[in-house]
Amino acid sequence: MVFFHLILTDDCNLCCSYCRGKIFSESVEWCGRNIEIDTELPPDLTIELEDLYRFIEKDPDACITFYGGEPLLRASLIMEIMENAPRCRFMVQTNGLLLQDIPPRYIRRFETILVSLDGPRDVTDRHRGTGTYRRIMENLGYLTTAGFGGELIARMTVGEDMDIHDAVAFLSSNRDHSFSSIHWQMDAEFAGDAGIRSFKRWLNRSYNPGIRRLIKKWVEMMETGEGVARWYPFLQPMQDLLAGKDSRLRCGAGYANYTIMTDGHIGPCPVMIGMKEYYAGHIKNANPLSLPIVEVESECNQCPIRGFCGGRCLYSQIVRPWPDGMRMAVCDSVKTLHTGLVEALPEVRRCIDEGLVNEGDFSHTRFNGCEIIP
Repeated sequence: MVFFHLILTDDCNLCCSYCRGKIFSESVEWCGRNIEIDTELPPDLTIELEDLYRFIEKDPDACITFYGGEPLLRASLIMEIMENAPRCRFMVQTNGLLLQDIPPRYIRRFETILVSLDGPRDVTDRHRGTGTYRRIMENLGYLTTAGFGGELIARMTVGEDMDIHDAVAFLSSNRDHSFSSIHWQMDAEFAGDAGIRSFKRWLNRSYNPGIRRLIKKWVEMMETGEGVARWYPFLQPMQDLLAGKDSRLRCGAGYANYTIMTDGHIGPCPVMIGMKEYYAGHIKNANPLSLPIVEVESECNQCPIRGFCGGRCLYSQIVRPWPDGMRMAVCDSVKTLHTGLVEALPEVRRCIDEGLVNEGDFSHTRFNGCEIIP
């Protein structure tokens, strides 16, 4: 089985502060390696859909995640593909504002819906635009009435004005809509703005302590009979710690999870759009079950917790967007996560031994759009 992000459009109906909003900041100056980008890549999907179907048909258990930009801007295209593609699993990663554009019979076919949401109303609206939180919650109500029975994942972007513990706690038990599945990524300077940020201070004073508090809360929920919350940065690593397994890149980039770009070229990661040097083929002539593995040499290869982290991020290994001090700070955050989960492992095993949870409760669909390591 191979997972594919299918880029439908580069267009988006939001201008979030940590994404397109950075384009308009005069204080941002790129500090990473310059990589040749395909400037001819069209902004919207231009492939012949029959080529896509022939490609997907070669994998009897393929999974397509509709991706953008904002993929629901191309709602009619999503429905056309869902109607005509060979047997396939479907997911979508969306900002949640246009979910009502998808009729219920298609909503019910999604295995997973990932909705971008940053926590409480004030945080979400500050970064994504006034009224965004309310509109997302209204659309989550629509998912319920439409009969959606798959996994709904809140996908957070966490920045220096947020408390990770409070934001996750809010989303897991709020009166508007409670999420059992939550994933988060740090706004870790993918746009050259290190010089105007207090990122390292925030990691040390807020984020890393917050992660330790969240791990404690996560285990306490097991101990009190609430089960295993599907908090993805904890869920998959703990499953592997219980099994004594190492991991490659936890997102699957370049070996289990690939991206189909708007012209049909295949890349290893949806962030690596147009990075021609790392193309893995084209849907017209590639076999999804024999795509080349895309990986690079980096200092991650010698890291003592490589089997836990998996290398964190292929894109960052290649373009190296962080100054050395910031790279070390990001790695220290992963070490904090590792230490916290290793220390919690005996308590989790005790919960399993006492029948409060079982190892199957940690099972999940891997490569479902959660990068796992924040």
